[in-house]
Amino acid sequence: MDCKNMLFVANKPMFISSNKFLNQLKKKYGIKKMGFSGTLDPFACGCLIIATGQYTKFFRFLKKTPKAYITTLILGASSPTLDIEKIEKIENVEKIDTEKIKEVLNSFLGKQLQLPPKYSAKRINGKRAYELARENEKFKLKETQIEISDIELINYSHPFITFKTVVSEGTYIRSLGFDIAQRLGTTGTLTYLERINEGNFFYECEKKLDPYNYIWPKENNYNNEEDLILGRKLDINNFEIKQEGIYKIKTKKFLSIIEIKEDKISYLLNRINLC
Repeated sequence: MDCKNMLFVANKPMFISSNKFLNQLKKKYGIKKMGFSGTLDPFACGCLIIATGQYTKFFRFLKKTPKAYITTLILGASSPTLDIEKIEKIENVEKIDTEKIKEVLNSFLGKQLQLPPKYSAKRINGKRAYELARENEKFKLKETQIEISDIELINYSHPFITFKTVVSEGTYIRSLGFDIAQRLGTTGTLTYLERINEGNFFYECEKKLDPYNYIWPKENNYNNEEDLILGRKLDINNFEIKQEGIYKIKTKKFLSIIEIKEDKISYLLNRINLC
């Protein structure tokens, strides 16, 4: 029987929701149990991490940061969604000196607080922010800590600014684009957004990936493989590394993730078949 466990990166096209794109992949591969990590907005494209079968359990252990994006910002445009889906007005903006743009971009480097867009998946009292925004309800979002480790101007063809940026998980590029326009003395919204990668996840024609190489727990070894195979209680003395922490352990046929805490061992994931 064919193994239904896969981990790969798909290239989501523009103007389709991540969920609809996932349904297309389910039909393509003939697999019902499939999920994605890191939702892309409908107008955005690029890297989308896909897992099937048992591998969907790995999502919370994947190394997905930093993330890199290429985006284009149009100056003078106003949109409540901060992208091209709901542009309400476009005003003429005087051309800006390229060095000034580079200076403003560099001013965003480092750790900082960022206000998420109102049209986002943030939850407020059990509802998504974008649901409340569509219903014209008043609400406030909290600023979140983010980090921008790199930002580079690619092209400026007035009124369009195209730049590449490398950011921490949880960063909203739509908010970043809006904030950049504000520091340039105008307003702005994104016309293009492409996610290049999430950590070491790059699009390579949906090539199958070994999850062992893409999860963050440290490698550990356990001397009695039979205990793992049978799901027995594990003995701290059989571990190569005995310090507290979360570890991955690989046998010939499957992968387990365990936690050592206060000399107690618990399975976080056990007997995930390797394909």
